[in-house]
Amino acid sequence: MNYELIFLAAGQGKRMNAKRNKMWLELFDEPIFIHALKPFLMDSRCTHIVIVCQAEEVSLVFESLQNLDLAGTKVEVVTGGSERQYSVRNGLVKCEEEEIILVHDGARPFVTLDIVDRLLDAVLQQDASICAMKVKDTVKRVSLGFVRETVDRDNLWQIQTPQAFRAGLLKEAHQRAFAEDFLGTDEASLVERLSAKICVVEGSYYNIKLTTPEDMPLAKAIFGELGGNVR
Repeated sequence: MNYELIFLAAGQGKRMNAKRNKMWLELFDEPIFIHALKPFLMDSRCTHIVIVCQAEEVSLVFESLQNLDLAGTKVEVVTGGSERQYSVRNGLVKCEEEEIILVHDGARPFVTLDIVDRLLDAVLQQDASICAMKVKDTVKRVSLGFVRETVDRDNLWQIQTPQAFRAGLLKEAHQRAFAEDFLGTDEASLVERLSAKICVVEGSYYNIKLTTPEDMPLAKAIFGELGGNVR
């Protein structure tokens, strides 16, 4: 099953304490987002990639793409919005070629095609699928610095990207969110408002999002553990 990809690279460096977009921080001589992009360029099912980036970084993205083997994949670059949701919406305008759309965060450089396989199998059955891993730590609800309760973690999952959707469903979810001025945390939170069932498949504990400075040493350790082969 072929698919289109909305690839989010319009992040900032606030929590990373970086002076620039964290996507441009280097991980073993390549920007983070390039590591995240490569598996999709290697996937023949990915026919169209829409990279969403900051307006001032469009030329840098094109420059980086020149060093990659696009292997016939159609790649477009559009500018993002002030929020993640608005960036996805900008990318969604360009998606008109396939029935399935995936959304991936460029700050997750360890996505694998095994995860994509599971998402595609699930989305064909349920119209929406996301990858996640079960929470391992004890979770407590805290208010004003005091523990209020211990939350049952048996049904708690940490949600990752990519997320996969039927194109029509994702577009309808974004249209409704826009009409009702709703701002969600991910695409699944928008689709949930349509009362659509969303299948959860296994992601990977390696599929981390690089957000804070502490994540960078962890990313280097994962890269070393996998021998640089995370595809």
